[in-house]
Amino acid sequence: MAKTKKLRIIPIGGLDEIGKNLTAFEYGNEIVVIDCGMAFPDNDMPGVDMVINDISYLERNSQKVKGVFLTHGHEDHIGGLPYFLKEINVPVYGTRLTLGLVEHKLSEHNLLTSVTLVRVRAGETVKVSDYFSVEFIRTNHSIADSIAIALKTPVGTVLHTGDWKIDTTPIVGDMIDLARIGELGNEGILVLMSDSTNVERAGYAMSEKTVGDQFYKIFNGCKKRIIVATFASNVHRVQQIIDAAAKNHRKVAISGRSMENIVEISILMGYMKIPEGVLINIDNIKNYDPNQIVIITTGSQGEPMSALTRMAFSDHRKVEVTDNDLIIISASPIPGNEKAVANVINELFKIGAEVIYKSMMDVHVSGHACREELKLMLGIAKPKFFIPVHGEHRHLVLHKRLAEEMGMPSERSFVLSNGTVLELDAENARINGTVQSGQVLVDGLGVGDVGNIVLRDRKHLAEDGLIIIVITIDSRTNTMASRPDIISRGFVYVREAEDLIDGVKDIAEESARSSLSRKNMDWTTMKNNVKSGVARYIYDNTKRNPMILPIIEEI
Repeated sequence: MAKTKKLRIIPIGGLDEIGKNLTAFEYGNEIVVIDCGMAFPDNDMPGVDMVINDISYLERNSQKVKGVFLTHGHEDHIGGLPYFLKEINVPVYGTRLTLGLVEHKLSEHNLLTSVTLVRVRAGETVKVSDYFSVEFIRTNHSIADSIAIALKTPVGTVLHTGDWKIDTTPIVGDMIDLARIGELGNEGILVLMSDSTNVERAGYAMSEKTVGDQFYKIFNGCKKRIIVATFASNVHRVQQIIDAAAKNHRKVAISGRSMENIVEISILMGYMKIPEGVLINIDNIKNYDPNQIVIITTGSQGEPMSALTRMAFSDHRKVEVTDNDLIIISASPIPGNEKAVANVINELFKIGAEVIYKSMMDVHVSGHACREELKLMLGIAKPKFFIPVHGEHRHLVLHKRLAEEMGMPSERSFVLSNGTVLELDAENARINGTVQSGQVLVDGLGVGDVGNIVLRDRKHLAEDGLIIIVITIDSRTNTMASRPDIISRGFVYVREAEDLIDGVKDIAEESARSSLSRKNMDWTTMKNNVKSGVARYIYDNTKRNPMILPIIEEI
């Protein structure tokens, strides 16, 4: 009797972290992928631009991969696509706005003409392959056209919520299709994979419309220029800012490349409607009085090169913040960004600007479901098995506990890690091994060429600085042609540490002469001797460990 195949659920990224969302579903000789995101680098990754998933397992099984299905257009769900598609070129399925953002991203990587993009709508079902079909279900989130995915497999239905909340008064479109989720629950959902981001928050997430009402109250009667920082992808938020500006007879200018791109795409695709004459070029703000202007900008997360950060540190070419500005930060800091956001707010206060942020006023609402909504999803879906996703480890554990409070047996709820393989049939589920996963660092055009050793060197340079010792050898006499030259970067200022530098020269010269006097001397041995001698001297005198780089040249 042939062995019955099992469904394998393999999270490659997105667990024990916020970002890099990518989950593979494997049955027989077929694999489908939900989402393909990136993450922003941590503070201990100097110089790194973004972090993407290690997709080695999918590359080795690329002939099995049938497509990538996107739940929405946020970077942590689509940002890794160009790098994925360069290795595994398969069709990409998504809603209209999601694919509009993907098209822009692929065009930057010269991939647009070589990739098949399949536009879908909520309510549709796509037959992907022999074993998989996908139904798209309308949800609410902080970006338009968000969907949940019901993956129909030979062993049962897997419901992946994507990022979601319940918004009974969405800015555009209808509220989440709880009725369809309930129907699927009655038919039988094998596995529910649900967003865990806000499991620590009680109650329900507020409607996006409450922020629009707050904007209107703030704008009404304000005599200052208004600058609002928010996520570029939050099209509904940007629309409400523009609406509030128009009602108060203000012009709107956009600052920040990602904000400009998404506003342009959203207008072209009809997701944003701008009253005629309201939108102006950032170069023209000088032609209006401050109380006639609203600037919408990137930088709500304190990103070093973002428009708001450059404004706060007086480094923006077109906008100079003054004490006649009102700054609204319409976002919550992503975990890990709190210090960067606080630094920007402090700088704005130093300038004398008025600053409003979430802890002062309701100028932001989350796009993720809170505890009561998560309980409602569990109650409606009635899954046989439960996998909390999209969260750090504590979020996943708390979501599992919430499911147990709702009656889910502990042995049917799984807190997984990236790379863990969960095997299921219609009745049973068990963890069965792991696959390769992890992070790949992107630095400029380099993908994966920055590893732990390079990062260690960068941190070493950042923390302790660099000493370069140049030793010149006369090849005819095999002796030193002159005393060593010392170059210091990030360690000490040479002119103010002459005694220390002279000591370094003495030690380097002594180590080099000692090496030259030996038989069968080689340059590597000399470099190591110089390096170890100078390192001991510097540590004894400064208790510091700069990177030491000996350079030997012959004349």
